Amino acid sequence: MASNSSTYNPLLLLLLCLSATAISAAGRGGIAIYWGQNGNEGTLAATCATGKFPYVNLAFLNVFGNGSNPELNLAGHCDPASGGCVSLSTDIRSCQKQGVKLMLAIGGGIGRYSLSSQLDAKNVSIYLWNAFLGGKSPSVFRPLGDAALDGIDFDIELGSSQFYDDLVRYLKSYCSRSQKVYITGAPQCPFPDRLMGSASNTGLFDYVWVQFYNNPPCQYTSGNTTNLINSWNLWSRSIRTKKLFLGLPAAPQAAGSGFIPPDVLISQVLPVIKKSPKYGGVMFWSKFWDDQSGYSSSIVSHL
Repeated sequence: MASNSSTYNPLLLLLLCLSATAISAAGRGGIAIYWGQNGNEGTLAATCATGKFPYVNLAFLNVFGNGSNPELNLAGHCDPASGGCVSLSTDIRSCQKQGVKLMLAIGGGIGRYSLSSQLDAKNVSIYLWNAFLGGKSPSVFRPLGDAALDGIDFDIELGSSQFYDDLVRYLKSYCSRSQKVYITGAPQCPFPDRLMGSASNTGLFDYVWVQFYNNPPCQYTSGNTTNLINSWNLWSRSIRTKKLFLGLPAAPQAAGSGFIPPDVLISQVLPVIKKSPKYGGVMFWSKFWDDQSGYSSSIVSHL
């Protein structure tokens, strides 16, 4: 079944949220990081306090849609189901006071999620708005407490591509003068991404951090940057987003393949990709692995 997008005006939605994108897009490149999947990676507040990460994705809401009860998984940090994560509101506010944008990452490589219809997409958007963003409903529990996150990050790695474009549009429609809704995403590097292509084509993503790893045809391999650079250039000229980020594993153990030594990134990759008008910086999986390697500290001054 084809989704009906005739009721949306992407240009209007972009104009409504333009100020949110324009402010954050200014200046040099930054680092986006995923936090939440290892209890030994430090607190959210401590992550923001490093001053290295202007964007933090809280991972993952990995059960949603198709009639399921949504489930948030923050690994060893806290238990959302028992109300053990509501205290994160203090951390969220601390991060936001420092100018850090916080997104809830939905999807991931392990989970149970899909959208069965446009109506299902609308219902999921209502849940996300009331449970994690600027909405409130007496019937919806807020797993992270009353603080509102800044947006939703799409990391769709399972199931079908259907109706995620509708979900993006519904979420973006909540933009207002008092609440901007950032839409970000982490597609795989083969272009177009099999599961996120239709969502990306909405043109409503503020930031896209492509996973340039675990896919040898479009990643750094054995000292060769050619495939990586060619893929970056394809994404840069094709993707409809304000800012594009180079997504990398923060340590060799963080992914099956695609790790780039920091010196290679600094000397061979960054000088090339920074020429793109869409260049936004680098994304790392994940905070835990970055703690082990110190990768972000070694490159942050070169972005």
